[in-house]
Amino acid sequence: MTYLPPPAEELRFLDAELRRLDAHRAQLLARRAWLVSVLQSAAPGPATPPFGGPAPANAPRPEASAPRVQNVLLMLGGVLLTIAAMAFTLVSWGHLGIAGRAAVLGTVTAAALAAPVPLLRRGLRSTAESVAGLGLALTVLDAYALHEAALADTDGTAYAAVAATVLAGAWAAYGTALGALRLPRPAALAAAQLPLLLTALAADAGPHGISAALLLTATADAAAALLVTSPTLRPVRLAAAIGAYGAGGWGLLGALWLSWTAPDPGAAARAAALLLPASAVALTAAWRIAGTARTAEPGRTGVTSATSGTAAPAAAGAPSPALPSFSPQPLTTTLPTATALLGALVLLAALGGVLRVTLPGGWAVPAQLLGALALLTALRIPRMPEQVRHGVAWASAAVQGLALLWALPLVAVALFGPLGWADRPWSGGPADARDAVTVHAPWLSHSGPALAVLGLLAGALALLVHNATWRQRALAGAAVLAWAAALSLPAALELPYVVALLLLGLLTVAALALPVLPPTGTVLALVTSVDLAFLALADRTATLTALSALTVLYAAASTRSRLAPVTAPAALAYATALACATGAAAGWQPPHTALLVLVVPAVAVAVAPRLATTARVACEVTGAVVALVAVGLTVADAPMLALVLSSLGVLAGATATRPDRRAAGYAAAALFALAAWVRLAAWEVTAPEAYTLPVTVPALLVGAWRRRRDPLTGSWPAYGPGLAVTLLPSLAALWPDEGWPRPLLLGSAALLITLLGARHRLRAPLVLGGAVLVLTALHELAPYLVQFADALPRWVPPALAGLLLLALGATYERRLRDVRRVRDVLGRMS
Repeated sequence: MTYLPPPAEELRFLDAELRRLDAHRAQLLARRAWLVSVLQSAAPGPATPPFGGPAPANAPRPEASAPRVQNVLLMLGGVLLTIAAMAFTLVSWGHLGIAGRAAVLGTVTAAALAAPVPLLRRGLRSTAESVAGLGLALTVLDAYALHEAALADTDGTAYAAVAATVLAGAWAAYGTALGALRLPRPAALAAAQLPLLLTALAADAGPHGISAALLLTATADAAAALLVTSPTLRPVRLAAAIGAYGAGGWGLLGALWLSWTAPDPGAAARAAALLLPASAVALTAAWRIAGTARTAEPGRTGVTSATSGTAAPAAAGAPSPALPSFSPQPLTTTLPTATALLGALVLLAALGGVLRVTLPGGWAVPAQLLGALALLTALRIPRMPEQVRHGVAWASAAVQGLALLWALPLVAVALFGPLGWADRPWSGGPADARDAVTVHAPWLSHSGPALAVLGLLAGALALLVHNATWRQRALAGAAVLAWAAALSLPAALELPYVVALLLLGLLTVAALALPVLPPTGTVLALVTSVDLAFLALADRTATLTALSALTVLYAAASTRSRLAPVTAPAALAYATALACATGAAAGWQPPHTALLVLVVPAVAVAVAPRLATTARVACEVTGAVVALVAVGLTVADAPMLALVLSSLGVLAGATATRPDRRAAGYAAAALFALAAWVRLAAWEVTAPEAYTLPVTVPALLVGAWRRRRDPLTGSWPAYGPGLAVTLLPSLAALWPDEGWPRPLLLGSAALLITLLGARHRLRAPLVLGGAVLVLTALHELAPYLVQFADALPRWVPPALAGLLLLALGATYERRLRDVRRVRDVLGRMS
């Protein structure tokens, strides 16, 4: 029985056979190309290279192929003959009579135009193209000679228009008669670019007429490029496409300029009458190009695969001579989109030109935005190609973006205008909301149209975007635009100042409750609240009321876990601002206001444990920043500074009671010590040891007891606080002291502490004692160092510094090794 393989196995077998045949065909083609190059080469080469391989490396290779050399020679010959004919026409024309002139030019032109016929019969196509090009150039010279000899009194521009029309028709007929020639018909199309333009110039038609002539010419070119589909007329299509884009581009620029500079509705309507047909042509061309590209895609050409019984060479990777495959280039996908984008933009520009001179006060922008949004309804047209749909959508998006940029200055004034009250707080409430936001900036005249633009864009994003991927982002964008419009509304309507504050407060509440993309709503609420706080600075009562309301609002919003990382720090910040404003309203000095500010860190310490991790860290960081604000308010008052530092030490100690914040105990100890030192300085104590030693001795005993119970306790937590309590204040009191007992005693104590740290390998005594010892020695040697520096010449310090740098650079690696060794030694200490 005959074995019949399954279809899939048979298909694989056929594909393998086709690939083998294609490989063999490619090998034969390579061999043929090598043989042709050997025959065309003048120098002798090896007779038989390896079968299917390239020629040997020492074989001479021609630098130009024979067809290319032939084309170059023919082109040069035609150019030279054309130049000779021009020289004859321009220079030697006057030496012949009328009969001689006609006979010479007519004979030469006829001969040049007739010569391609026998040349084509003999198969000399390139020669025929060259001679035909000479004949076409001679017809141009004939037209020029006719004007100079018999029609010199006629208008040159009008005559050129007629001549271009006649030549275009004659060349087209000539190319049609000799269909094998490629040059005459593109040349006829090139000549057809001139008649309408020259006619408009001759008739003095003005800018409108010239633009109309260019656009009509471009329309004809586009029709030719779209309707000519024969493969043999590809040069005609290329020339028509170049002409369409070239003439159409210049015509569109002229029409757009006329629309932009139109002084009245009539002029704008005439410019729109030019732009609308151009837009229709561009959109039609884009539709046609996209349709052509779609039908030429693989799978739409009618190629039958091997599964249907006919071998498909494309499946094997090689094109078939009888049925070539077509692969669309990227140009076929981008060109329809770009052309549709251009057509849609021209349509909107025509509409905008009419609206600009019709609607007053900037209302043309919202009207044109409506036109761009209405253009999106065209996307629902059935069977519209995807590339055209993309182009139209991009055109609408471009106009929407420009409208948004036009409206942004209004939002900028409404958003940043209240910041001007920072340098004039409580100077008196403004008359209305517009005066409140124009402290340092002028108001814009087109506020109403700008608000309309923001509203239209917000509505478009909310209603027109239904894609599941982009829906949430579109809603977020709509919320931002609606917020911008609401923020600008009080100033645009010149509402009373109090009403503007109430609206901003309501907008803050609404943004916090926004269900679309919570980060967006939270950020909008925060920005609005900052704007409200600055706007309220104009009046004392408004400031206190607004800050109180914002503090309560953000404190209440912090109960929602997803908002707490932002709202909890914001509540603390507004509470701090409220405390400062309350102190200023009561006439308190900054140090006394700091006591009120301390309430905020206390609240942060109490509330932070009840929050989630992220919100807890944000709350604690904000509390630390507020504590720095309180310290800054009391810098000029030492007793109040000591009180604030001790209060902060209490708060840090309370924080250290939590298991996850044990490290805050170090900050508490440092704050208590610093508060004690500041208090001693405020009391003008000259012997701080009398106050610090009673603290140092118990602290060192407690540290020793702790290390005895827990040998793993480090020297810093055990002995660092006790040593620092006495050493650092004594060191601070040392510098203004000019006597010898304090330096001697402090230096001796520091030396003893350093030796004990080295003996017992303890890091804290070694570092603290050594640092105090070095600084004490520098204090004692400072007068002598100053005298020595005064006695030295000015050039010695830079020289010593240079020598030091050279020494360090020369022993850089060894110094690094020594530093690492010291670090390791300290690291091994407890």
